[in-house]
Amino acid sequence: MPTTPLSLPRFILPRAASLAQGGAALLWLPQAALLAWAVQAMLAGAPWRAALLPAAGVLLLGVLRAGGEAWGARRMYAAARDHLSTLRAQVAQALAHRSPLDRQRAQSGQAASVIAEQAEAIVPYLVRYKPARWKVMLVPLVILAVVTPLSWIAALILLIAAPLIPVFMALVGMGAQAASRAQMVEMGSMNAFLLDRLRGLATLRALDAVDATAERLDASSQSVRRRTMVVLRIAFLSSAVLELFSALGVAMVAAFIGFSLLGSINFGTWGRELSLGQGLFILLLAPAFFEPLRELAAVWHDKAAGEAGLAGLHDLAGEGVPLPGAGVAAAAVSAAAMAVAPPPAIEIHQLRFAHPGEAPVFDGFDLTVRAGEHVALLGASGAGKTTLLSLLAGLLPASGGEIRIGGVRLNDGTVNTLRQRMAWMGQRPHVFAASVSQNVTLGRVGAHAAQVTQALHLADLAAVAQAQPAVMLSDGGQGLSGGEAVRLALARVALHPHADLLLVDEPTAHLDSETAERVTDTLLELAKGKTMIVATHDPVLAGRLQRTVQVDARAQAQELRA
Repeated sequence: MPTTPLSLPRFILPRAASLAQGGAALLWLPQAALLAWAVQAMLAGAPWRAALLPAAGVLLLGVLRAGGEAWGARRMYAAARDHLSTLRAQVAQALAHRSPLDRQRAQSGQAASVIAEQAEAIVPYLVRYKPARWKVMLVPLVILAVVTPLSWIAALILLIAAPLIPVFMALVGMGAQAASRAQMVEMGSMNAFLLDRLRGLATLRALDAVDATAERLDASSQSVRRRTMVVLRIAFLSSAVLELFSALGVAMVAAFIGFSLLGSINFGTWGRELSLGQGLFILLLAPAFFEPLRELAAVWHDKAAGEAGLAGLHDLAGEGVPLPGAGVAAAAVSAAAMAVAPPPAIEIHQLRFAHPGEAPVFDGFDLTVRAGEHVALLGASGAGKTTLLSLLAGLLPASGGEIRIGGVRLNDGTVNTLRQRMAWMGQRPHVFAASVSQNVTLGRVGAHAAQVTQALHLADLAAVAQAQPAVMLSDGGQGLSGGEAVRLALARVALHPHADLLLVDEPTAHLDSETAERVTDTLLELAKGKTMIVATHDPVLAGRLQRTVQVDARAQAQELRA
C-alpha cells in the first residue's frame, strides 16, 4: 500500500526583506537625478559649491541603498536557511515513515547526497534568484514610467530590448535545468556507488576486484565531470545572451541621446528639445534598467541547480511503502508485565501482500503458531519466508487479511506496542560504527554494563578479543567474522529477555557447520518458554525445532512435520 506523497512547503518571500531590496534598487533613481541636476547646474554657470548638496544626497542615498540591500539579504538568507531546515526535516521524516524493506527506497548514499549536498543549492536559489525575479518585475517598470515623460523613443528602445532577454534566457534555462538535474542524479549515483563499495571493501579485496571497482568509479567521476561542464557551458551562454542584448539596448539609447543633443534628431521627446541634464539622467537609468536582468542572468544557474535540488527532495519524499505504526506512540508496557505474560500465539488468516507493481507474494495465506511453539519456515528463495517475518514484525503493511499476535490484531494502532514483545534477528545483522556495547544495546534504555557482558557471554563472544564491550567497531563490522556478527545479533536478542516472540531469518546461512551448531544451541537456549518462528534453508536447524512448515512458490503453508 503506497504512501501519499509528502507535500513540501513553498517558500514565501519575507515581505520586509523583499521590500528593502526592491527599495534599495529604486534608490538609484534619485541618485541619478541628483547627478544630472548637478551637471546641468554647473553647465548653466553655477559655482562648484552647487554640487556639494547633490553629492551629499548621492552619498546618503548610497549608504541607505547599501544598508537596505545588506539587511534584506541577511533576512532573506535566514529565511532560506529556516526553510531548508524545514524541508530536510520533512524529507527525513518521510524517509523514516517508509518501510526499510521498500524496494523503491533510495539508497542511503544517494539520499545522503540529496539531503546534505544537493539541497544546499536551494539556499542560493532562494536568497539570490527569488529577490532578483521580484526586482525584474518592479525596477524596469518604474524606470520606464520615469523615462517615458522625458523621451518616448528612449522608453520604446528599452521596451523592445527588454523582452528579448527573458525569451532567450528561458530557452537557455530549460536546457540548464535539465542539465543540472542530470548532473545531480549522476552525482547521487556516484555517491551511492562509492558508499556501497567502501562498505564492502574487505570483500572487494578478497575477490581481487579493487582495480575493476576503481575503473568503474573513475568512469562515474568522468561522467559527472562531463555533465558539470555541460551545465557551465549553458551558464556562460545565458550570460552572453544577456550581455549582448543589454549592451545593444544601452548603446542605442546613448546614440539617440547623443544625436538629440547634437541636433541631428528632432523627434522622440514630445516636441521639445532634450537638455543635457535630461539626457544624462536617461543615460544613467539605461544600465539600471537592465541591471535586474543582469542580476537575474547571474543567478540563472542557481535557479536551475536549486530547482533540481528541490526536485530531488520531492522524489525522496514521494510515494513508497509505509512503515506500519510510524508516528503512532506505543502504549507503555512494563518489563514486569511482559515477564509474567504467556508467550503469544500467532494467527494469520487470509493474508494478502504484494510489492508495488509485482505479482502477489501472499494471496489468502493462513498459518497458526501455538503459544511457545518453535516453527521452522522452509521454502525456496523468493517463496516469501522473509516477507512473512517482516509482516509479523510490522515492517511491511499487509494489503488484506488479518494477523493476530497474542489475540491482538496487528495494525497501525497496535504494532508499536506489539513490537515491544518481539526480538528480530535478520540474516545480515548490521554492525554500526560504535562500541560493541552500543551495538548490543542499540540505544535501549536501562541496559547496564553487566547485562551487556552477560549477553555477550551467552552468545559465546566473551573470549573474542574484538567483541569486548569497550572495543570500537567500524561500520559493517570489519574485524568480526560472519559467525561473530551473527552471534553479536544473538547478544542483542539476549539483552531483551522479556521479548517472548522471536523472529529469526536465516541465522545459520553462510556459516560453517561448527559455528552453525553453536548459533543454533544459543538460539534454542534463548527461545525457551517463548514463541519462535525461524525462516531457514538449513535442514539441521529445522530438525531441531518443534514443527516445520513448507512455504511454496505460491506462498501457501504446507505442514511437513508437527
